[in-house]
Amino acid sequence: MRSSGILMPIFSLPSPCGVGTLGQCAREFVSFLVQGGQSYWQVLPISPTGYGDSPYQSFSSFAGNPYFIDLDDLARDGLLLPEEYQALSWGDDLTQVDYGLLYIQRFRVLHWAVSRLQIKRPQALAQFCRDQQDWLEDYARFMAFKDHFDGIPWSQWPDPIRLRQPQAVETLAQELAPDIRFWKGVQYLFFSQWNALKAYANAQGISIIGDLPIYVAGDSADVWANPQQFQLDENLCPTEVAGCPPDGFSEDGQLWGNPLFHWERMAQDHYTWWMRRVAFQFTIYDVLRIDHFRGFDSYYAIPAGDKNARRGQWRPGPGIAFFNTLKETLGERPIIAEDLGFLTPSVHEMLAQTGFPGMKVLEFAFDRRDSGQNLYLPHNYPVNCIAYVGTHDNDTALGWTHTADPEDVDLARTYLNLTAQEGENWGMMRGIWASAAQYTVVQMQDVLGLGSEGRVNTPSTTGENWKWRALPNFAAPRLAQRLHRMMKLYGRLPQ
Repeated sequence: MRSSGILMPIFSLPSPCGVGTLGQCAREFVSFLVQGGQSYWQVLPISPTGYGDSPYQSFSSFAGNPYFIDLDDLARDGLLLPEEYQALSWGDDLTQVDYGLLYIQRFRVLHWAVSRLQIKRPQALAQFCRDQQDWLEDYARFMAFKDHFDGIPWSQWPDPIRLRQPQAVETLAQELAPDIRFWKGVQYLFFSQWNALKAYANAQGISIIGDLPIYVAGDSADVWANPQQFQLDENLCPTEVAGCPPDGFSEDGQLWGNPLFHWERMAQDHYTWWMRRVAFQFTIYDVLRIDHFRGFDSYYAIPAGDKNARRGQWRPGPGIAFFNTLKETLGERPIIAEDLGFLTPSVHEMLAQTGFPGMKVLEFAFDRRDSGQNLYLPHNYPVNCIAYVGTHDNDTALGWTHTADPEDVDLARTYLNLTAQEGENWGMMRGIWASAAQYTVVQMQDVLGLGSEGRVNTPSTTGENWKWRALPNFAAPRLAQRLHRMMKLYGRLPQ
């Protein structure tokens, strides 16, 4: 069945408290999706963010982002008083998230909410802690310990705690018991609101596409609690780290810095840690996009301590054996493979063997030197794929027309018959909607007709990413009506 969706990060929703949340602004966006004839809402990872604010560098693969907890909904539930948060400053720019201010303000408010939660709903909180014990205890301890050690990475904690010596960890956990209970309470609040939002969306026919980064952050509860799963030395320091090799865009390559998985050891217990991780994602999402799919075939390993990615080497990943284990453990699941970048024949073969839809990005299609053979041109799309104009790592459609090579832009204008009357952003979206791709997703910024000011992320840069926010009342009925007409025209309305 042909269908379509919109990519809209949670943090980009408008709300009065500095960042998008899981409350009324999210429910209104679901209604917009329904009115626009959409079937999917794609979100970026919803995990807690740390230094750099990237959702792809999180303190946990399992926990939810405390910033997304809606304060108005907490007040309606009797866990906050309006005056405890409405009078606070959440930033002056409605189009940007101020993460520094959020960090200062949000947790103070959440402490009040959790203190009331512990009194008003002790049984529900206790049940949540039992249900999520598998990851929650380690995460809550990690966060409490991190605060205790003034926020420094766990790799710099005192050795008894860094190395997880049982007696030392238990002693500190007892000392910090109130803080550990706070972090558990925050997760209860997050998942109570997330589950309610997902149920609301599903009831209206909207499925949520989540995003799973292949790697986890080095400074995370995942690595601290499971060091045996990663390529670490006897002092728990990475021996090699993740990244991408030099290419035409970067002569130094990309140095991501994430610890690499110890795939051989993981295979010995049938990838149990990974199976837990993916299974958990399917309790919170309907469809899962797996980032950097090619990393399962082979991955780029850079010596730890290097300043760039030049000395890295390709090493074999687990290959199709991983996905066979996933199918045997979890059954058939709706997964999207992020198969962008330079792909070897073995990656193509692995994708074909899984049967997952890969990704096509229209902004990659218009290289005048390709003579119509570019696989990102819509006439070359297979049915089993998910087509985008651009992803969160790309410029907006209108931004691309101003920043890409002018000859490539001219080719796009000719190929897609782009006109100012229609709007070049709408012409580019039309290009993927009209294609054979079974699934399509467009960025909300392109629906709104924003330029580069609406870009979410510029890879290999820091400081100005993950901040874009839509203005209040952005989801106008006229936009929903126009979307609905296009979905009907190209056979993408929900059945």
